[in-house]
Amino acid sequence: MRFVLDFAAVLAQWPLLLSGLVWTCWLTLLTLTLGLVLGAACAWARSSGPQALAAAVGIYVELVRNTPFIVQLFFVFFGLPALGVKLSPATASTIALVLNLGAYATEIIRAGIEATPRGQVEAAQSLALGPVQIFLRVVLPPALARVWPALTGQVIIVMLGSAVCSAISTEELSYAANLIQSRNFRAFESYALVAVLYLLLAMGLRRLLDWAGPRFIFAR
Repeated sequence: MRFVLDFAAVLAQWPLLLSGLVWTCWLTLLTLTLGLVLGAACAWARSSGPQALAAAVGIYVELVRNTPFIVQLFFVFFGLPALGVKLSPATASTIALVLNLGAYATEIIRAGIEATPRGQVEAAQSLALGPVQIFLRVVLPPALARVWPALTGQVIIVMLGSAVCSAISTEELSYAANLIQSRNFRAFESYALVAVLYLLLAMGLRRLLDWAGPRFIFAR
């Protein structure tokens, strides 16, 4: 059997690939922003919040970290309508991705918070700073700086995991590949090209976060 590569047939569908690429980038941006905010808030709740809130956050974290992402996605998209909550594929994907990243980010950021010297907090208290000011200005920035490489890795894992969202017809990159190969039957070329795009996205995202983190997110 002779097999001839034909990437031109795949590249001819570039509007579809571009649309999928834009959707993947948009999902990643939303997930990164909301997931890190959620993770920071939950990390505060687990380390310094009221006992009941810390316990509730602990249940959320364990529930998400010990169940497959595809089950979480299906629960949000197929399960919530049973309660009268109907979501579009894009909205369901965003919620599932944010909840997933938020749970992992909670534990990563909490590790950074617990490594903060107690003396820094006491010095801030002596300056009459409130609990919120102490957390946002004294505790969180150095905590993020300590765990930023781990957070970056987790964000990239979640970005790559967004490919699963094609299962509910979210029009991201994998969805585009599925559609293209169903039209021209060039499955090898379609998935090879999309794999390269994911690789470039992951490398670009790592470089972007390595650059932006010290300048904008935990700048001191």
